[in-house]
Amino acid sequence: MKSPSPRTATSGLAKVARSAAPALFALAVAGCAGPPVLERQVLGYDEVTSRLDQKLLLLNIARTDNGKPVHFTSTSTIAATFNWTTTLGVGGEWHRTSGDSFLGLNAGTGASENPTFSIHPLSGQAFTERVLTPFKDQSFEFLVFQGGAIDRVTRLLASGIEVQNSDGSFARFIANDPALDQEYTEFRRIATHLRWLNDNRKLFVRTLVFEEPIAPALKTAPSAADVINADKEGLQWRRTADGSYQLARFQAGRVVVMNVDPMSLSNQARFELNERIKRNPRGFVFLDVRPDGPGGDFAIRGAIKLRSMLQMLAFVANGARAVPEFDVAPDPRTGPTAENPRSSLHIEISDSPPPGTIASVDFAGRSYSVGDTQWDRATFAMLGDLFQTAVGEVKGVDLPITISK
Repeated sequence: MKSPSPRTATSGLAKVARSAAPALFALAVAGCAGPPVLERQVLGYDEVTSRLDQKLLLLNIARTDNGKPVHFTSTSTIAATFNWTTTLGVGGEWHRTSGDSFLGLNAGTGASENPTFSIHPLSGQAFTERVLTPFKDQSFEFLVFQGGAIDRVTRLLASGIEVQNSDGSFARFIANDPALDQEYTEFRRIATHLRWLNDNRKLFVRTLVFEEPIAPALKTAPSAADVINADKEGLQWRRTADGSYQLARFQAGRVVVMNVDPMSLSNQARFELNERIKRNPRGFVFLDVRPDGPGGDFAIRGAIKLRSMLQMLAFVANGARAVPEFDVAPDPRTGPTAENPRSSLHIEISDSPPPGTIASVDFAGRSYSVGDTQWDRATFAMLGDLFQTAVGEVKGVDLPITISK
């Protein structure tokens, strides 16, 4: 039998290589396509969820502005299945007597996506209580500690300032309500004064820490066993000024806003101060701008009364049209501040939507959007953080609505 010539064999191999090249390329593409597609989809779902949260906040502001009740939902879970398939086929013909033999390859790739969304309507007694309950003083401290401007936090989160007498009794209330011109003006000037002090690092927003005695003092030193047992319980023995021995434990008390460092006070003074401000619920933040401290020529003692989530939404919604905020110049005793905008959070209402980069939602034939300033964007982001804090755990809030694609 006559064997194929070298030229014929080489030609056959070349045909095979040319036939196989597209298939091999398809296989390589299929192997590399999966991770980038998955990355784009995961980031895409995250962006969609973020936009939904923003639109839901704006939608409820719009509902409140139009006298409608608020309603919240949460996209709690997104389960998506991604499938990549690759097929490879081989076919060939072999002719013993001619040079037309060839080997053919074919390849194909495919991808599919099957997302399932679980949407929870947020309702029920537990959720309602959370959005109706005023925020606690730790939320105020946390926002300021994380770098939030204290006037932004105060203007959004506070319903007013309760002025107190030296013994802690109620004197009067200064409302953060533009419908009450004089009180609103006074409140704004206090908020701006706090901003000026804080920007110049003359204001302290922190939790009171002190040693609380838990047993009568001893005239003699405790035994080694007493010291070891106290340490196991997180307690400590301290020798007092009169030479007696006191068993005490460190306690974290209430949040204070002061123009003097509370740690410069004696332990007894911090303990007594905490006992006095405990008379107010946790929705109050103690405020004490003392005459002997920085900015003390504009002194005030009292408590910042915090809002609930629904109260904040109502305040922002009323400021859009019903009762808009107005400009307030700082008090003459306040130094220069970086910013003093008219609105705590400006909501623009227009006939047409803003550019796509601005959070917006359509309601009742109008477009509601966040003001296009750095202040408004930061305040809206803070409102979103507070809402997530108020919502808490959404599992079990209500029966979920599942949508499969």
